[in-house]
Amino acid sequence: MIDIKLIRENPELVKENIKKKFQHHKLELVDKVIELDQKNRETILEGDSLRANRNKLSEQIGGLMKQGQKEEAEKAKQEVKQINEELLRIEEKEEKYKQEINQIMMKIPNIMHETVPIGKDDTENVEVQKYGEPKVPAYDIPYHAEIMESFSGIDLDSARDVAGNGFYYLTGNIARLHSALLNYARDFMINKGFTYAIPPFMIRSNVVTGVMSFEEMDAMMYKIEGEDLYLIGTSEHSMIGKFKGKILESEKLPYTMTSYSPCFRKEKGSHGIEERGVYRIHQFEKQEMVVVCEPEESYKWYDKMWSYTVEFFRSLDIPVRTLECCSGDLADLKSKSVDVEAWSPRQKKYFEVGSCSNLTDAQARRLGIRAKKKGEKQNYYVHTLNNTVVAPPRMLIAFLENNYNEDGSVNLPKVIRPYMGNMEKLIPDKK
Repeated sequence: MIDIKLIRENPELVKENIKKKFQHHKLELVDKVIELDQKNRETILEGDSLRANRNKLSEQIGGLMKQGQKEEAEKAKQEVKQINEELLRIEEKEEKYKQEINQIMMKIPNIMHETVPIGKDDTENVEVQKYGEPKVPAYDIPYHAEIMESFSGIDLDSARDVAGNGFYYLTGNIARLHSALLNYARDFMINKGFTYAIPPFMIRSNVVTGVMSFEEMDAMMYKIEGEDLYLIGTSEHSMIGKFKGKILESEKLPYTMTSYSPCFRKEKGSHGIEERGVYRIHQFEKQEMVVVCEPEESYKWYDKMWSYTVEFFRSLDIPVRTLECCSGDLADLKSKSVDVEAWSPRQKKYFEVGSCSNLTDAQARRLGIRAKKKGEKQNYYVHTLNNTVVAPPRMLIAFLENNYNEDGSVNLPKVIRPYMGNMEKLIPDKK
């Protein structure tokens, strides 16, 4: 959510930002907010005037009673009563305008950073840089589910019988590798100075609407029937929600956290759910990084965060690239976002394995997260950022393909061996 002052003072800037996101249907929302805001401010002034008059009359009543002018005092009391009745009507109008304004403001996208490339959708995202040499071996690399099956490591058929498409059973060394990657990611981020956290895996609706747009909520979230609870799509949701309604001490900023959670997503839309693999699924686990910081430091943290993900993947011998999200592919709350994509030697292309986003003060405004400097009266909204460290089992695809040998074995890079019983490679038990 952006500052309403920006709409009052520079509505054309807000409209231009909407146009750059190719959301022309939202242009009318800016004018609607301006209209409602003006009516609300007039109503507030009317209420203030009535309160001032009521206070004046209240003072007069005391004086009149002292002077024995009971009849005049009674008239003044009746006027106060009428004012109170009118104030109830005014306050109802104020609340109505406030709610209407808030609902519309939630639909107006955050102001994008000036460096965001303009484009209609993800096909116009811009490659920033490649890290590591993308190689294609002379031998064929099987589909990732087939590699996992060669280690007796995946059972999609049973999962389909139990839960439907988009679920899986991981077993044996593949399941162990899945956990090893998460444990390595946890320690990797702890060594970067981040605090490890395990958050609630369900959150209330007022947190959901604070961390994402209504469109994202509908496309992603699973609702618990009969309760005001949603399964999280990423631990960022509950980690940012942790600060809801709080005024933080600026001296304690930044909060740098790395959180583990299972994630649950509907995955509605054109992409669909895979039946044969684990690229797009309803359930997965993830190690996330979340930062709550001073506004002037958020882009410094943004660059640090995505670079940590690149460093993590390179430590596992996986080539990656960074891809700048264009305006049309940028979610409404995000000011700037970069995807990290891993190389797939089987497909001979990169695919997304993580995303780093700076939401500036958009989430903080929705959730009321502010900070205050010692000795100062004024508080201010903080900035929030999030980034994927690793999200297996999707990451397993990149790991298995880039470390796959012609004989069907899979190399284990040095950094992951302590989490895998010091094995140097995985040997398939099926051919």
